[in-house]
Amino acid sequence: MKIVFFGTSEFAMPALRALSDSPHKILALVTQPDKKRGRSLNVEPPPTKVLAMTKGIPVFQPDNASSAESEGYLKGLGADLFVVISFGQILKKNILDIPRQYSINLHGSLLPRYRGAAPTNWAIINGDKSTGITIIRMNEGLDEGDIISTCQIAIDDDDTNITLSEKLADKGAVLLLETIDKIEADKIINPVKQDDLAVTYAPKLKKKDGLIDWSASSANIRNKVRGLLPWPGAYTHYEGRILKILQAEQAHSNISPKEAKYGQVLEITKGKGIIVRSGSGDIAITRLQLEGKKVLDSDSFVRGHRIPAGYMFR
Repeated sequence: MKIVFFGTSEFAMPALRALSDSPHKILALVTQPDKKRGRSLNVEPPPTKVLAMTKGIPVFQPDNASSAESEGYLKGLGADLFVVISFGQILKKNILDIPRQYSINLHGSLLPRYRGAAPTNWAIINGDKSTGITIIRMNEGLDEGDIISTCQIAIDDDDTNITLSEKLADKGAVLLLETIDKIEADKIINPVKQDDLAVTYAPKLKKKDGLIDWSASSANIRNKVRGLLPWPGAYTHYEGRILKILQAEQAHSNISPKEAKYGQVLEITKGKGIIVRSGSGDIAITRLQLEGKKVLDSDSFVRGHRIPAGYMFR
């Protein structure tokens, strides 16, 4: 099949690579414009663009993929199918209707659960035990299209947003090729309408979402730490500066609940972390990063900063 691939982030990379190595032909990659990134604010291309260029795939980077200019370019390609994965722009009907077949989207959840921009983050934050991939026939709604195919996977206890996204991206690449083969063979029969009563959302993350509420349970705090990597990261404040918590485990201190407040450092144990009181149980911080400094394990951090027992994180 002749395919136009819409994708920008790392999540789209395994599918783009798999498609480019398949018998199907990618006519073009549509991706976001190059952007300034990092502290140096160097202008860098999206990872999908870098891969496409190594594969000899033409790259189109419109500011507005639904504009008249974009519509004209895309119509001229003569595609059978549009494939959209982690693209970053909403496509309007004039674009979705261009291909000979239709437009499909690969989404990192089991729809209708977690429609929106951050499905893997919220699955971990909410403590879900499983999630998956859904491929839908696109319409103008946000992840509202009829379901063509799905794949479910378990969320392991040590998964972070980073590792879970990698697993889903790899599974999604396999499911995508299987689905496209079925579309080409005209074996997609009666896509399933999503259950409107089961809809939940995974809104785009904001910096403020990372602030730790120490009155939450230790399980919820640990899920937040895992779910917000790499950005915005779960964080608290230490000496007026942002302190990112990159790894934490549920723990137990012998200090009674009546003797400590939420966010208070109870004890510091070599090899076991900085033990902090939470709303239910305790949490051991084992890997962290002070604003503007390098990532450290808890033992190294304590040697440099000598946090006393009783210190209050806020």
